Formats: sequence, C-alpha cells, structure tokens
Amino acid sequence: MSRKQRIQQLLEEKLSPVLLTIDDFSHEHNVPAAGESHITIRIACQQFVGKSQVQRHRLVYSILRAELQGGLHALQLQTLTPDAVDQQELSTPRCRGGEK
Repeated sequence: MSRKQRIQQLLEEKLSPVLLTIDDFSHEHNVPAAGESHITIRIACQQFVGKSQVQRHRLVYSILRAELQGGLHALQLQTLTPDAVDQQELSTPRCRGGEK
C-alpha cells in the first residue's frame, strides 16, 4: 500500500471526511522517484467545527504521526468545515525543486 493510500485510509477511518483530496508533490523536489515525501491534503469534516486552524492541524498531525516519523517530510494542509468547502480554494506555493 502506498503512503497516499495509507493516509487516505487513516483519515477516512478517524475523521469520516465529507471531502478528502490527497496529492503527492514529491516530484517537485530532490527526492527519489515515487518517494511520496511531500503531500498536500485538503480535508473537510464535522470534527473541525468549532476548532481553530491550529487545533485542526494538530488533529491531522496526530492521526498521521507514524507517517511523519516514517519518511513523510512535508505536509501541506487545508482543513475545512463542511460548510466552508465551496468557499475555499487550495493554492500551494511552488517549490524551487531543491535549486539554490
């Protein structure tokens, strides 16, 4: 099972999201092919209602602790409540790919 699949399974089991997209942007960095070390997650779930962005991110980080300790290097998160899904767009900064 790939890292992306493991992340999806964990988040679906723990948070039952109404929206979940997971993208691997490792190819933009100096990592081996299929490294799956740089991941972007856009997630909306009921558990985020009433929580600050910091609390939402901490919750996701706690669920993905093993992945973070096992090679997941960068995690970009957009954590939304279900009613905010249509109001937000995920934009991520472009990496220079290890160039200096």
